[in-house]
Amino acid sequence: MAGNSQRRNRRTSNKKGAQVGSGGQRRRGLEGKGPTPPAHMRKGHKKNRVANAQAKQAARRPAPRRGGPKGANELVVGRNSVVEALREGVPATTLYVQQFVDSDERVREAIQLATEKGLNLMEAPRPELDRMTNGLNHQGLVLSVPPYDYAHPEDLSAVAYDNGEDPLIVALDGITDPRNLGAVVRSVSAFGGHGVVVPERRAAGMTASAWKTSAGTAARTPVARATNMTRALEAYQKEGLMVVGLAADGDTELHELDALEGPVVIVVGSEGKGLSRLVGETCDFRVRIPMPGGAESLNAGVAAGVVLYEAARRRA
Repeated sequence: MAGNSQRRNRRTSNKKGAQVGSGGQRRRGLEGKGPTPPAHMRKGHKKNRVANAQAKQAARRPAPRRGGPKGANELVVGRNSVVEALREGVPATTLYVQQFVDSDERVREAIQLATEKGLNLMEAPRPELDRMTNGLNHQGLVLSVPPYDYAHPEDLSAVAYDNGEDPLIVALDGITDPRNLGAVVRSVSAFGGHGVVVPERRAAGMTASAWKTSAGTAARTPVARATNMTRALEAYQKEGLMVVGLAADGDTELHELDALEGPVVIVVGSEGKGLSRLVGETCDFRVRIPMPGGAESLNAGVAAGVVLYEAARRRA
């Protein structure tokens, strides 16, 4: 018992610090660690924490669905529409035919044309075609048309210069009817133009309807899409092209415009609103087409055809 009491009452040492040598670790700990590494190399830095959080958030998002508005195939529905599209050379890939469909001349012609063009022929039950077309009256025939492969606006002028020609281009500002686009493409092809430029948004695109109206000329006349029409026109100006806008209140009449003899972009606005403000301010000339008959305006396709004819006549 006495021995235990002595051990309990024994004072321990108050000496601080290690009782044995550190093996040089304390000395190495006092050495400098060099310059502070940049932010991207420090795990705990705010920039890295934010980047890691954003990456985790992106990983939690659902994968984008395939075949969005820009990537989805267009469907031509109905016997007459399908046959007309095949006759006009619309670049389709697959013809869907309903199982046990009541065959008539249009069905037989559609199958024959699709076979001659080397298209895929797919037989599908009616419920499947109903689903594909969202319940439209497909009459047993559905034609799948892939998205149009648009050119870049600069490609049109580049091809013209490569051929030793002055560019003759038509830009459409606010044209929403694809049939008008198809008519303009047809006129550009007829009068030796080098292509058509359309805005990426709020404008007609190269749908099957535009292909049909172009009467097959869309296969050899490129259509370009501009993210911003004003910037596209300014880029053409930097290349040396004159930008001519058609306007009912234009300062110059068509027959007075010598610019048509050189590199030029003809800008056509919508039939109701005409040229948008920014596009109109970008034009080098605002030109009107004299109309002795007193009509207030012309259809976009007709107006473009008139100006293209005048340009072709002067260049000849």
